[in-house]
Amino acid sequence: MERVVDLDEAAAVLAERTAGWTSVGLEVGRPTWRDAEAPWPQPLETERARVHDPDSVGVVLSGPAQTVLSVVLFRGGWADVDFIADLDDAGCLPASGITSASDFETRLDQWVARVFRSLSNS
Repeated sequence: MERVVDLDEAAAVLAERTAGWTSVGLEVGRPTWRDAEAPWPQPLETERARVHDPDSVGVVLSGPAQTVLSVVLFRGGWADVDFIADLDDAGCLPASGITSASDFETRLDQWVARVFRSLSNS
Protein backbone atom coordinates (compact mmCIF):
# COMPACT_ATOMS: atom_id res chain seq x y z
CA MET A 1 0.00 0.00 0.00
CA GLU A 2 1.34 3.42 -0.96
CA ARG A 3 2.30 5.67 1.95
CA VAL A 4 0.29 8.85 1.42
CA VAL A 5 -0.35 9.82 5.05
CA ASP A 6 2.22 9.65 7.85
CA LEU A 7 0.32 7.70 10.51
CA ASP A 8 2.58 8.85 13.33
CA GLU A 9 1.72 12.45 12.46
CA ALA A 10 -1.97 11.50 12.34
CA ALA A 11 -1.65 9.86 15.77
CA ALA A 12 -0.13 13.11 17.06
CA VAL A 13 -3.28 14.90 15.81
CA LEU A 14 -5.40 12.44 17.80
CA ALA A 15 -3.25 12.96 20.91
CA GLU A 16 -3.47 16.76 20.58
CA ARG A 17 -7.26 16.62 20.44
CA THR A 18 -7.83 14.18 23.32
CA ALA A 19 -7.85 16.73 26.17
CA GLY A 20 -10.32 18.96 24.32
CA TRP A 21 -12.60 16.06 23.52
CA THR A 22 -12.64 14.81 27.09
CA SER A 23 -13.26 18.33 28.40
CA VAL A 24 -16.57 18.45 26.49
CA GLY A 25 -17.66 15.05 27.73
CA LEU A 26 -16.39 12.61 25.12
CA GLU A 27 -14.75 9.34 26.03
CA VAL A 28 -11.69 8.70 23.89
CA GLY A 29 -10.50 5.16 23.33
CA ARG A 30 -6.84 4.29 23.05
CA PRO A 31 -5.52 4.56 19.50
CA THR A 32 -5.22 1.22 17.76
CA TRP A 33 -2.57 0.33 15.21
CA ARG A 34 -2.44 -2.38 12.57
CA ASP A 35 0.87 -3.73 11.31
CA ALA A 36 1.09 -4.47 7.58
CA GLU A 37 3.79 -7.08 8.30
CA ALA A 38 1.68 -9.04 10.81
CA PRO A 39 0.18 -12.33 9.64
CA TRP A 40 -3.51 -12.46 8.83
CA PRO A 41 -5.70 -11.83 10.66
CA GLN A 42 -3.71 -8.75 11.64
CA PRO A 43 -4.31 -7.92 15.30
CA LEU A 44 -4.96 -4.39 16.49
CA GLU A 45 -2.29 -3.11 18.85
CA THR A 46 -2.59 -0.27 21.35
CA GLU A 47 1.17 0.09 21.73
CA ARG A 48 2.80 1.82 18.75
CA ALA A 49 6.15 0.18 19.58
CA ARG A 50 4.67 -3.24 18.78
CA VAL A 51 3.92 -2.17 15.19
CA HIS A 52 6.83 -2.24 12.74
CA ASP A 53 5.08 -1.24 9.52
CA PRO A 54 1.83 0.59 10.40
CA ASP A 55 -0.85 0.61 7.75
CA SER A 56 -3.64 2.05 9.92
CA VAL A 57 -4.34 3.97 13.11
CA GLY A 58 -7.79 4.29 14.60
CA VAL A 59 -9.75 5.70 17.50
CA VAL A 60 -13.29 5.46 18.89
CA LEU A 61 -15.01 8.45 20.48
CA SER A 62 -18.16 7.99 22.57
CA GLY A 63 -20.48 10.69 23.79
CA PRO A 64 -23.80 11.26 25.51
CA ALA A 65 -26.94 9.43 24.37
CA GLN A 66 -24.85 6.59 22.93
CA THR A 67 -23.24 8.72 20.21
CA VAL A 68 -20.18 7.06 18.69
CA LEU A 69 -17.60 7.95 16.09
CA SER A 70 -15.09 5.35 14.89
CA VAL A 71 -12.26 6.52 12.63
CA VAL A 72 -9.61 4.26 11.11
CA LEU A 73 -7.10 6.08 8.91
CA PHE A 74 -5.10 4.07 6.38
CA ARG A 75 -1.71 5.20 5.14
CA GLY A 76 -3.00 4.98 1.57
CA GLY A 77 -5.09 8.12 2.08
CA TRP A 78 -8.55 6.97 3.06
CA ALA A 79 -10.40 6.26 6.30
CA ASP A 80 -13.24 4.09 7.50
CA VAL A 81 -15.52 6.51 9.35
CA ASP A 82 -18.59 5.03 11.04
CA PHE A 83 -20.93 6.87 13.37
CA ILE A 84 -24.11 6.86 15.40
CA ALA A 85 -25.38 10.37 16.09
CA ASP A 86 -28.87 9.19 17.11
CA LEU A 87 -31.34 6.43 16.28
CA ASP A 88 -32.25 8.03 12.97
CA ASP A 89 -28.76 9.23 12.04
CA ALA A 90 -26.10 6.57 11.68
CA GLY A 91 -23.84 5.23 8.96
CA CYS A 92 -20.57 5.96 7.22
CA LEU A 93 -19.04 9.28 6.26
CA PRO A 94 -17.05 9.85 3.05
CA ALA A 95 -13.32 9.71 3.69
CA SER A 96 -11.17 9.26 0.61
CA GLY A 97 -8.41 11.32 -0.95
CA ILE A 98 -6.79 12.23 2.37
CA THR A 99 -3.43 13.71 1.40
CA SER A 100 -1.66 14.44 4.71
CA ALA A 101 -1.95 14.51 8.47
CA SER A 102 -3.14 18.12 8.30
CA ASP A 103 -5.84 17.13 5.78
CA PHE A 104 -6.83 14.34 8.18
CA GLU A 105 -6.93 16.89 11.02
CA THR A 106 -9.34 19.13 9.11
CA ARG A 107 -11.62 16.24 8.21
CA LEU A 108 -11.49 14.79 11.73
CA ASP A 109 -12.71 18.10 13.17
CA GLN A 110 -15.58 18.06 10.66
CA TRP A 111 -16.53 14.47 11.51
CA VAL A 112 -16.48 15.17 15.25
CA ALA A 113 -18.61 18.29 14.78
CA ARG A 114 -21.05 16.34 12.59
CA VAL A 115 -21.54 13.47 15.03
CA PHE A 116 -21.33 15.30 18.34
CA ARG A 117 -23.07 18.51 17.26
CA SER A 118 -25.20 18.56 20.43
CA LEU A 119 -22.05 19.24 22.47
CA SER A 120 -21.37 22.44 20.55
CA ASN A 121 -25.00 23.56 20.89
CA SER A 122 -25.09 23.38 24.70
